[in-house]
Amino acid sequence: MKLSVGVLVLISVYFKCFEVHSQLQPFYDIKYWRCVIKKTYECPDNDIKYYLYTPETGKKRLRIDIRNHLSLRLSGFDPDRKNAIIIHGFNGTESKTPMTVLRDAFLYRRDYNIFTIDWADLTTFPCYLSSLSNTRVVSQCTAKLYAFIMDHGGDATQTMCVGHSLGAHICGMVSNHLSLKQHKIVGLDPARPLIDRYANKYFRLTKDDAHQVQIIHTNAGFLGEVNQVGHVDFCVNGGMRQPGCKGRRIRIARCSHFQSACYFAKTVKYPDSIMGRPCDAKCPKIDRKWGYLPGKSIPMGHDTPYGIYGSYCVNTDTKKDCPFE
Repeated sequence: MKLSVGVLVLISVYFKCFEVHSQLQPFYDIKYWRCVIKKTYECPDNDIKYYLYTPETGKKRLRIDIRNHLSLRLSGFDPDRKNAIIIHGFNGTESKTPMTVLRDAFLYRRDYNIFTIDWADLTTFPCYLSSLSNTRVVSQCTAKLYAFIMDHGGDATQTMCVGHSLGAHICGMVSNHLSLKQHKIVGLDPARPLIDRYANKYFRLTKDDAHQVQIIHTNAGFLGEVNQVGHVDFCVNGGMRQPGCKGRRIRIARCSHFQSACYFAKTVKYPDSIMGRPCDAKCPKIDRKWGYLPGKSIPMGHDTPYGIYGSYCVNTDTKKDCPFE
């Protein structure tokens, strides 16, 4: 991915979308701007941590070491269970919302080994450009974990990669390092800034990255990708602004971006709880004329049938979907 110096102007606008500080003082601290860019790609990497959660351990996380062949067994991995690999996005971490909402939803089911990828040290605010660069090594190391799981009895057809924002693109990039295509990827409002203009197909999530690629759009056109990206795309509440999000435009955008994870988590806990109707591929929708098409409604999220293609519109009746501060 090649970026010109002029892109920094665009990035300055994007940084404001993730402003969480009430004072400007951190901007004057030189340490605040020390962005980490990985120049070598070796896995495992101390800045990329793998954790496992199981129904038996609950919210207690256990770190996985892919150099130790006993690591999975000693951590409670059950090869007869399904596997979920969860990857957070820019300025995120595996131990905070919305990733914990996803983790808890899978724990609720009790039929999953839940793996989380924590690359928080490589994607700190305001270092979006370095985060984009670091997605390459994160995807490579995630692929190592994926192969490690398969080598110890995991079933590829029962394994999904779930990524939010930049994490969605990392799920897609994992396939660049595997000999066989992944079975299922769920992209939760895949990140748009700079990706849409500068990233080729090897550095972004596309429908070529798995046999089933599902996308959930909740802030399309601003922080999230637009239109149809995967085999099946869900444009939720018009795709841009979610009903539970209030405040200024930037806060609404960030909140809406988060909601994709919470909508999906709801479908993990409660099958068929969110339904989508066939509609045209334009997302976000400009008005309430969503372009509905003939066809059968299908469940969004965890239980979307395999082999479904096209775009679907979702209208939720909830006003508070996900913790957001």
